[in-house]
Amino acid sequence: MANKVGIIGAGAAGLIAAGRAASLGNSVIVFEKNKRAGKKLLITGKGRCNITNNCSLDELMANIPGNGRFLYSSFNNYNNFDIMDFFESVNVPVKTERGNRVFPVSDRSMDVVNALINYAHRQGTQFIYEASVKEIVCEENKVKGVLLQNNDFYELDSVILATGGISYPMTGSTGDGHMMARKLGHTVTELKPSLVPLEIQESWVSRLQGLTLRNVGLTAFDNKGNKVYYEQGEMLFTHFGVSGPMILSASRHIMECGYNGAYFLIDLKPALDEETLDHRLQRDFSKYSRKQFGNSLTDLLPKSLIPVFIELSGISPGKPVHQITKEERKELGKLLKGIKVTVSKPRPIEEAIVTAGGVLTKEIKPSTMESKLVKGLFFAGEIIDVDAYTGGFNLTIAFSTGFVAGSNA
Repeated sequence: MANKVGIIGAGAAGLIAAGRAASLGNSVIVFEKNKRAGKKLLITGKGRCNITNNCSLDELMANIPGNGRFLYSSFNNYNNFDIMDFFESVNVPVKTERGNRVFPVSDRSMDVVNALINYAHRQGTQFIYEASVKEIVCEENKVKGVLLQNNDFYELDSVILATGGISYPMTGSTGDGHMMARKLGHTVTELKPSLVPLEIQESWVSRLQGLTLRNVGLTAFDNKGNKVYYEQGEMLFTHFGVSGPMILSASRHIMECGYNGAYFLIDLKPALDEETLDHRLQRDFSKYSRKQFGNSLTDLLPKSLIPVFIELSGISPGKPVHQITKEERKELGKLLKGIKVTVSKPRPIEEAIVTAGGVLTKEIKPSTMESKLVKGLFFAGEIIDVDAYTGGFNLTIAFSTGFVAGSNA
């Protein structure tokens, strides 16, 4: 029998849930408080939309540190390969890039959003925009409908709560869904910034604002000195500290221990071991033997990094290159292989890509995404206490849980 299904939130999870539920013959209404759907989706992947990751299930699970096991059943129903097939089927061809990240061939997140909206429309979904939900109305622990802020009431058989986290609040993710879930008796775990830029203690970092380092190595240590992460890739210096893909992933690794006092070692030459790097330094110093130390590093480092590097080395920039000792050269090699930056704190949660924390997974049926407390209430996407690293994994969670919720609502 067809159900009346209400979906609160028209992001990735809500849109796929709407299309799926409507395709099964249900009468579906999407309540979206913005003027259009997919506002956060439009800015993901720098506007290119990293849809999913073209990897094995084991790799997928390894990239979901936040309650990944809860998702086994969901991925069994709808996984990253199903997501790729779906977008191909709605005329959004996809491509796989470095790190198995999957993007639309067009590099346009707008194409992804429009495809999801059109898919839902074709199945008969009704969208109500600028519709803020005041309350999910229940009787005897069963969903009866939703009440909007303007006091319009919609009678429903089930509701899918897909309101997202609390990061990027300008896109509409302001925690409304968490409040609704709490009101219905659900536990919401502590909400923390995950995949977030980091503020750094060292004052010299701000002098490098705007500098992007590519193909560098980053080792992250928690505040007890334990190594928790290593990756090679790209990072960015900002006025407050550091950002970029590697930093965002590293931030999730140090979140568990507390940010303050955690630190990174930046390897500027990860392809060279210390011995090879020493030979490289000898070659450069031979080439610039008549110059001062401050003018001898142009082949080795980005121009804006050189003054800071010289300062950290402790060697006078005016020292003639031919006077640099073997011991000083060895220390330079060590510095090139490990510039230390110390974390003070994360940027505000509003700047985080993803919210860690959410509705407690123990209170949700993993095979259907239905609440264990309220019949007819379902959850999908970032509102659930699951989160992952960068690389398309968080959108994979959104699409998978959205599809499963839409299949069962």
